[in-house]
Amino acid sequence: MKVDITLRDEGRTRMLRNLITIKGISRIAAFVPPAALIFVTGVLFVEALPAIKYNGLGFLTQSQWRPGNFYVNPVVTRGVAHPVGASYGALPLIVGTLESSLLALIIAVPVSIGAALVIVEKLPKRMSDTIGLFLEILAGIPSVIFGLWGTLVLGPILARDVFPFISRIAPNVIGFRFFKGNVGHGEGLLTSGVVLAIMVIPIIASTSRDLLRQVPRNTKEGGIALGLTDWENNKWVSLPWIRSGLIGASVLGLARAFGETMAVAMTSGAVLGATSPNAYLPMTTIAATIVSQLDSALTDASGLATRTLAEGALILAAITLLTNLAARLMVKKVSTTALPVGRGI
Repeated sequence: MKVDITLRDEGRTRMLRNLITIKGISRIAAFVPPAALIFVTGVLFVEALPAIKYNGLGFLTQSQWRPGNFYVNPVVTRGVAHPVGASYGALPLIVGTLESSLLALIIAVPVSIGAALVIVEKLPKRMSDTIGLFLEILAGIPSVIFGLWGTLVLGPILARDVFPFISRIAPNVIGFRFFKGNVGHGEGLLTSGVVLAIMVIPIIASTSRDLLRQVPRNTKEGGIALGLTDWENNKWVSLPWIRSGLIGASVLGLARAFGETMAVAMTSGAVLGATSPNAYLPMTTIAATIVSQLDSALTDASGLATRTLAEGALILAAITLLTNLAARLMVKKVSTTALPVGRGI
């Protein structure tokens, strides 16, 4: 009897130690993501500090991108060594990043939500699972494959058959004039936006599909019992029920579009120093500029070119962070009602 009590006490002690160990590891793990964010941002800031001093606020408002002369001795300005004639402006990069990502989101969100509704509400389970598998496979394809396909196949097709039609039917009014003019040769803003949308669709669609499957069946059947059509039931019941999740899924897709590098570098035309005058001509983004200019930047003996790229990366991180904060505020705003179906239901 005493042996049983001793063994029982030892088991409880061992269990308690395991719980304490798991609790400690969990606490440490909880601090890993913010610590990683702080570390990466801190390293970027330290590396970019000389470029910030040299470029000043003009880096955000100017368009020129001149690395200067790497073949003469660097000079010093404001305490920062730099090549003669070096001048950097990131405005076209920032504008290109925002334009291409927003175009991708405008295309991807309706397509993704529509695909998720069809998969969950209309298709048989076996076919639904098969299409869901293809979505997951599409999400795992490397971005360089999308870039190569966009450059060799999609871009020329769009420039030949689609862009002239869009340019012809686009009304000559504010907001749509951006879609009129020279359609180019298939490398440009709209091509990059379409490729990004194709890359973003699996993320938003698969997340939306999982969210729709969590909508209570009784709730949907209640809407049908009240006489709602399938479209009205989805509009007033299913989608409002998961709207917070849809915002989160859209932000995930937008973050992917912000940071996409190779696909955009291959399909955008990578033109520095100017914004695209319309939706069809070449442009570039922050991420694409970093990957396309890094090789030449390493030849800068003063180091300013690489530090300027670090400053661009810091701006991209700030844009992504602000986007996520704005999304959290939107989620908080639409989640203020007691009923998950939202206001007015």
